[in-house]
Amino acid sequence: MTPRNLSVLGSLLLAVFSLSSANAENTPIRFINDWKWEGQAAPLLLSLDKGYFAEEALDVVLDPGTGSVNAIPLVASGDYEMGSADINSLIKWRADNPDVDMKAIFIIYNAPPFAVLGRPSQGVFGPLDLEGHTLGAPAFDGAYAQWPAFVAANGILEDRVNIQDVGFPVRESMLAAGDVDAITGFSFSSYITLLENGVPEDDISLMLMSDFGLDLYGNAIIVNPTFAQAYPAEVTAFLRGAIRGYQETIANPAAAIPYVTERLEDADPEVELQRLVMAIGHHIVTDEVLSLGLGGIVNSRLEKSITQLNSIHDFAAKFSGDDIFDDSFLPAVASRQVEAVEFNVAATAVKPE
Repeated sequence: MTPRNLSVLGSLLLAVFSLSSANAENTPIRFINDWKWEGQAAPLLLSLDKGYFAEEALDVVLDPGTGSVNAIPLVASGDYEMGSADINSLIKWRADNPDVDMKAIFIIYNAPPFAVLGRPSQGVFGPLDLEGHTLGAPAFDGAYAQWPAFVAANGILEDRVNIQDVGFPVRESMLAAGDVDAITGFSFSSYITLLENGVPEDDISLMLMSDFGLDLYGNAIIVNPTFAQAYPAEVTAFLRGAIRGYQETIANPAAAIPYVTERLEDADPEVELQRLVMAIGHHIVTDEVLSLGLGGIVNSRLEKSITQLNSIHDFAAKFSGDDIFDDSFLPAVASRQVEAVEFNVAATAVKPE
């Protein structure tokens, strides 16, 4: 081999070594999503694919999930460093596991997407119509986890509602077929799936629990406490990368959809865009978010929700807002701002009389 060739080879090896060293310095973070890849997951997928996490010196892996309750023990155990989970289920989980100081660090859904969806053609228009009917609810559904509070807030006689444990994959198809009269679910996921199953829009009664007495927060980003203590700067870096994805997605939802559909076989971009627009319009960009920026909380509101949940579950441990949410990882408010959006949200939710 000639000296020139040796020089070229040496340069190539040096470049490969430098790239490998740089990648090796990136902090690995495994993130478990609350659910499978659908339109509402676009912000995180966009941040990953556009390199926003890599720019923060993070080696992020995003995995789809199987429910907003199931993510909690997976993050607590260290199988994942971070994840998306229902903050209300986290409160209950913390009461059952008081020795694990796991907290939420970023609110995704400022207004929770928990919903009960019924069919007027089967006699279910509003909450009290659930009496005498069958409710299909997956046992580990984040919306169903709030069922006791929904019952109490609306004066439903629970013993008059037939609860049927159904699987996530068949929940909407069972309602479409008339095998159940109503279901619990996340609004933007179940509503669009019902339309896909041939249920007419005017035969869907969408009851957002936030409109019927439950002033709760929804899904949040949670972090393993050991990881958070060891890598606080990296946790904040992850949130910076995620916020960029949320801001871009809110500004132009249609442009974010390919980051979802490329991961789905036979995906319909219009369907996933509908889900995303519903998530943004109903649950992500609220008046509170316009004031506080993405990810933050009003502590008095969180403590009120803890009190509401405690009145149902009678937690052995009593929590303050600071026990559940840690705002120390949030980037500066100025970097978390979003503009007001005007979306043609497909679903018109039922409102209390």
